[in-house]
Amino acid sequence: MRLKLLALAALLPLAACGNKVSAPPTEGVTDAMIAQPPVGEWLTYGYDRAETRFSPLDQINDKNVGQLGLAWSADLDTARGQEATPLMHDGVLYITTAWSMVKAYDAKTGALKWSYDPKVPREKLVDVCCDAVNRGVALYGNKVYVGTLDGRLVALDQKTGKVVWDKLTIPEGSHMAITGAPRVVKGKVLIGSAGAEYFTRGYLAAFDAETGEQAWRFYTVPGDPSKPQDGKHLDAAVKTWSGDFWKLGGGGTVWDSITYDPVTDLVYFGTANAEPWNPAYRNTDGAGDSLYTASIVAVKPDTGEYVWHFQETPEDRWDFDSNQQITVTDLNIGGQTRRVVMHAPKNGYFFVLDAKTGAFIAGNPFVDGINWAKGLDPKTGRPIVNPEAQYERTGKPFLGFPGAVGAHSWTPMSYSPKTGLVYIPTNNTPQVYAHDPDWKPGKTGFQLGIDATAGNLPADKNVRAATKKAMTGALVAFDPVAGKVKWRVPQQTPTNGGTLATAGNLVFQGTALGDFKAYTADTGKELWSFHAQSGILAAPMTYSIDGEQYVAVLVGWGGVWDVSAGKLVTSKITPNISRLVVFKLGAKGQLPAPPPSAERKLDPPPPSGTPQQLALGEKLYTNSCSVCHGASAVAGALNPDLRHSVALNNPKLWQEIVHDGLLKQNGMVAWKDQFNPDQIEAIRLYVIKRANEDKGLGDH
Repeated sequence: MRLKLLALAALLPLAACGNKVSAPPTEGVTDAMIAQPPVGEWLTYGYDRAETRFSPLDQINDKNVGQLGLAWSADLDTARGQEATPLMHDGVLYITTAWSMVKAYDAKTGALKWSYDPKVPREKLVDVCCDAVNRGVALYGNKVYVGTLDGRLVALDQKTGKVVWDKLTIPEGSHMAITGAPRVVKGKVLIGSAGAEYFTRGYLAAFDAETGEQAWRFYTVPGDPSKPQDGKHLDAAVKTWSGDFWKLGGGGTVWDSITYDPVTDLVYFGTANAEPWNPAYRNTDGAGDSLYTASIVAVKPDTGEYVWHFQETPEDRWDFDSNQQITVTDLNIGGQTRRVVMHAPKNGYFFVLDAKTGAFIAGNPFVDGINWAKGLDPKTGRPIVNPEAQYERTGKPFLGFPGAVGAHSWTPMSYSPKTGLVYIPTNNTPQVYAHDPDWKPGKTGFQLGIDATAGNLPADKNVRAATKKAMTGALVAFDPVAGKVKWRVPQQTPTNGGTLATAGNLVFQGTALGDFKAYTADTGKELWSFHAQSGILAAPMTYSIDGEQYVAVLVGWGGVWDVSAGKLVTSKITPNISRLVVFKLGAKGQLPAPPPSAERKLDPPPPSGTPQQLALGEKLYTNSCSVCHGASAVAGALNPDLRHSVALNNPKLWQEIVHDGLLKQNGMVAWKDQFNPDQIEAIRLYVIKRANEDKGLGDH
């Protein structure tokens, strides 16, 4: 009996490396089809295995794109940010909306075929940094797969939308969420999670596409150092952390980018920031790189076994996720054809790595003004960090560029093999970082270890106007071989939509101001524009049916910039009008007139409170409440603007909402585990102060 137990114990580590899964599908959407998409279809998030977002369709091209018109549109029933890329197979268009809902439309007529609602509890919103968004589904065999905001992976029947299986993928009670699109390969569905601001431990997991049973799970950060680690790769990683880091989760979540390359037979994925952001609270015994956060990691798809990693931002302290889209291609480097991974992460440097080994080939800035690093080591690619950027060591606030929104965030880039250029949505959004010497771990909301109050704007119209003018974006065409920007289209605001490149010498992109545009791929000349009435975050896609090419994009303003930055630092914010819009040549469709905008006047109670209360309220609001209700209490388009709250006049009602969770069904959960009543009252007094300041400036 003892020998049997020993034998079983010896097999347990192997079980974690890869369990037997069902055979890949041979009917419906197969691995071969995803690798080589049938003409006119769009079967996976990034179009193909390489995640190029380049379509060979060229019926719509730089000569006739001006004839593009609205073929059909579909209004959505979720008034939050829309970030999904539609997929098209066999004449059906599949999308997700906010709150992880799934819809299937006739791709030619727009007729709704079926709809699925996973019924995500609205109180889950407190565990999501950047709105109740979802980036899309995966198609495989005869199923549709979606990851839900509350951490489930759901398989639906493609024809009916009926649930086939429903599996919880995150730990029970976890603050994790799923916002990314699943990927499928070799009979498995791959998905990670979001939540590296909430004491979570990142991973990428694989589930049997037929049954939903877990095949393997790869953890991106170590666990308790006193216990055996979940894989040899973590034995090495644990040496790059110190103190009781594991009690705070570690971060490193895999919330977006997952790419499988059949050529190397590797899965590449990006990891998020370290948690907490401030290294003083996760490397208490000295500096450490905090592996494998802010990295690209390569694993074997069959087992989840570690192959290589490249850390783009060691000891990340600025929220420089590496979750942005990973694209694989062949490039001529120094006269030799090399299989490479291309990546434009938040930190502002465009990385080219060897796809087989992860060896550094090149790294060059794709935006101007980077100041957290002086450059990259030309041999290793390791950043040369500016000492002033190490705010926890200097004790001084650091105005960093890029900021946490990133030089490039999740909005997908595209790569055209015809031009050799990568088309990147970029942001110009500096941010103030400062060490918080009084920080203590909490239980609700962000847990960062920083004090962001130094970045608050005074009630000064000139300062605010200058800040709004400085917050911009651009569409950048980057040459990965030359390591230079080929052309740039300046944009009024940051966080514009993802891009699509086509063989018609076109690049499509939506803007935060609600314009859907087409540019020449070789020069960046604007050729066509359509006003969609609401900001566009999602990336477009294209497909063809019966000899006609269509271009589709989801419209609906929201996301991180709206909920956290609000309208205080943005030149203009569009309302949320969520819909799917589809275009083709010669179409004459029109959108319905947008609803009238209602302006509200500030009418707060008179200011009160001691200087100590107001300072405390500002700090608590800035580091917790602003994540949803906007910088300096000025909200964006989606979440309530607290300066207008009826509860400002009613301290008891304010406590019932904030302390007790009176409105938890709307996403406003109880904060009693984070703040005591006196702290909650201080927040109310600060919001009243801010409302009166803005009223004095004539703001609304």
